[in-house]
Amino acid sequence: MSETSQSASSADRFRRTRVGVVIAASAVSVLAVLLVLAAWKDDRMISSDMGVTSAEVLSAGRLRSAVIFVTPDGETHNPKVGVLYPTKLTAGERINVEYLRSDPDLVRVAGRDARVAIIPALSVIVVSWALAVPALWLLGSPPARWWGAARARWSRTRVAR
Repeated sequence: MSETSQSASSADRFRRTRVGVVIAASAVSVLAVLLVLAAWKDDRMISSDMGVTSAEVLSAGRLRSAVIFVTPDGETHNPKVGVLYPTKLTAGERINVEYLRSDPDLVRVAGRDARVAIIPALSVIVVSWALAVPALWLLGSPPARWWGAARARWSRTRVAR
């Protein structure tokens, strides 16, 4: 294999790796935004047909907490997926919950909503790009090149108008 084809193959590998890094960071960012949108959708559903009751925390974790509660019709519910927004709960604690009356398995801690998910989602986005930018730089794509390419694209679109 000649020296030119080896350097072309190496440059192609670096380009593909850079594209992979951008795709990975973009995918993580999109997933974080979708997570917040899904939480907002669940909140809107609960708010549209809300029931409020007291619940007991059976198990508490950072990401999932199990609760049990009784609805006014006398049925006991223990949602399989736990309660939404479970931070700072302790096992055995009595809390107020808001649930969707037509589907009591969709339940959240009273007073909490999708705004609780915004800061963690933004943190995930910032960390993913904080890892991607240095990786791109190390792979031979310095920020000066990005800004130059962006400026060139912007001036081409401005001239075309």
